[in-house]
Amino acid sequence: MSVRRVALLTAGGFAPCLSSAVGGLIERYTEIAPEVEIIAYEHGYWGLLLGKKTVIDDEVRKHAGLLHEFGGSPIGNSRVKLTNVADCVKRGLVEEGQDPLAVAAEQLKADGVDVLHTIGGDDTNTTAADLAAYLAENDYGLTVVGLPKTIDNDVVPIRQSLGAWTAAEEAAKFGRNIIGEHRSGPRMLIVHEVMGRACGWLTAAAAMKYREDLETRTFLPGIGLTKERWDIHAVYVPESKIDLDAEAARLRAVMDEVGNVNIFLSEGAGVPEIIAEMEASGQEVKRDPFGHVRLDEINPGQWFAKQFAEKLGAEKVMVQKSGYFSRAAAANAEDLRLIKSMTDYAVECALRGEAGVIGHDEEDGDRLKAIPFPRIAGHKPFDTATPWYVETLEAIGQA
Repeated sequence: MSVRRVALLTAGGFAPCLSSAVGGLIERYTEIAPEVEIIAYEHGYWGLLLGKKTVIDDEVRKHAGLLHEFGGSPIGNSRVKLTNVADCVKRGLVEEGQDPLAVAAEQLKADGVDVLHTIGGDDTNTTAADLAAYLAENDYGLTVVGLPKTIDNDVVPIRQSLGAWTAAEEAAKFGRNIIGEHRSGPRMLIVHEVMGRACGWLTAAAAMKYREDLETRTFLPGIGLTKERWDIHAVYVPESKIDLDAEAARLRAVMDEVGNVNIFLSEGAGVPEIIAEMEASGQEVKRDPFGHVRLDEINPGQWFAKQFAEKLGAEKVMVQKSGYFSRAAAANAEDLRLIKSMTDYAVECALRGEAGVIGHDEEDGDRLKAIPFPRIAGHKPFDTATPWYVETLEAIGQA
């Protein structure tokens, strides 16, 4: 396959890999195929529909390594679903009567794009699959190669998504400072709300990393600096049913003995109950273009704090969210290694015309490959029988 021009786009929510993945793709093309032109669509599918793009010039190609030092996305993100015609029309991305897939395809043709690299989660890559299918049906030879980005680590069948390790480490760091508030008042209840709409991996991994750090610390009980007060006392994920009364009784005992309670809560935990309560009271449950509930607006952390505060006899309650702190961080060393291997392989696949989402295939011996788009799905549940998670729960008395 002859590749003359490639396009990059990042989409969906941020993750600590986007800037580095963009940099990695630019570096690899510059290294092995410097003749290939590179453009980037601004704000993902939003820019593709509107024809807004940046041409990657020689100066950027020369210094692309700088992108590994930053979080966020230099080319911008948005949430656009090409098959949600009504939303695209409403936002002014297409005219009434236009098919967003056709508009996107025509833009790619006009720009002379041979390869489209999408960097995003399941929504981004399933949208890419829709686009690839449309292009194939209309005889346009474009290769779409995706990279899996999600801090939830919940893309089927990919073992490890880019950015998830960093997000867990950053959430643990955020948790340390928030839990440091536990002596700002007596009988303190602290709820650390972690991102994770339908998967508890990030919350579980953040709790594990927090407790790993805790084990390295030296405490001074004589002045009130105790491990028990700094520890996590509960971890709640969407995959596990929560017995509120039983947990309230357990945590009340912790509050009475230790003087404070610290909870790591996945934002998706308990959401069905919250939605049912809202709808029963006549409140509107708002959703995004992909049909996902807007979790920022229903505040799961506040809901749980309200359920527990009185039952625990809490005198002060603090709810803090680490999501935006975690997801916009620069990639850590572990993620940088994964990003390097995946971006290098993505370029190899692109140059030979092999489409799919790059990842270690859990259904094929964890082999790194271009996984066909039809096999990509979101909301892979976290396995609560994972040994390190079971050990975490046992250590905090929740098992």
